Amino acid sequence: MKQMIIRIWRWWRRPSRLAIGTLLLIGFAGGIIFWGGFNTGLEMTNREQFCIGCHEMRNNVYQEYMQTVHYNNRSGVRATCPDCHVPHEWGPKMWRKLQASKEVYAKVFGIVDTPEKFEEKRLELAQNEWRRMKNNNSQACRNCHNFEYMDFTTQKTVAAKMHTKAVEEGKTCIDCHKGIAHHLPDMKEEKNGF
Repeated sequence: MKQMIIRIWRWWRRPSRLAIGTLLLIGFAGGIIFWGGFNTGLEMTNREQFCIGCHEMRNNVYQEYMQTVHYNNRSGVRATCPDCHVPHEWGPKMWRKLQASKEVYAKVFGIVDTPEKFEEKRLELAQNEWRRMKNNNSQACRNCHNFEYMDFTTQKTVAAKMHTKAVEEGKTCIDCHKGIAHHLPDMKEEKNGF
């Protein structure tokens, strides 16, 4: 075994015409392996089980979400935590992951580890999400629901009227649909969408 290691080391250290090619090949292969491992790890954090296992959500907002149409509906289509809370595009996804480090901090230090502590922070947490969604024009919502593809003639009269008004006024989903998948916090200070 020792002789084999010595031979490999000598081969590796011996200058040759193939040295640059070898380095490039090893670097390329190493880059692919690193990128594949990085993306695999990243995708593992984009699963609902990760969200409810690592965050203090399982006993709080996840229970609320399970009672909504986004969890259980006649079509069988389910929006999971990452569908709404993690952007699909790479750059915004990376930024959101960095922001989520605050959630890891909250878990480690027990900031929202009980329902009571969570309720104390609910308005702040909700406002952070609403701000994020407002800033990106409710992109997570629009991945499934888009004004351009809505047939207002088949909607209920009130919904068609409000969606038409929203389009005219440049509103985004979160302006009117707060609390669509989670209970609303105390909203005394929050202004209505319309």
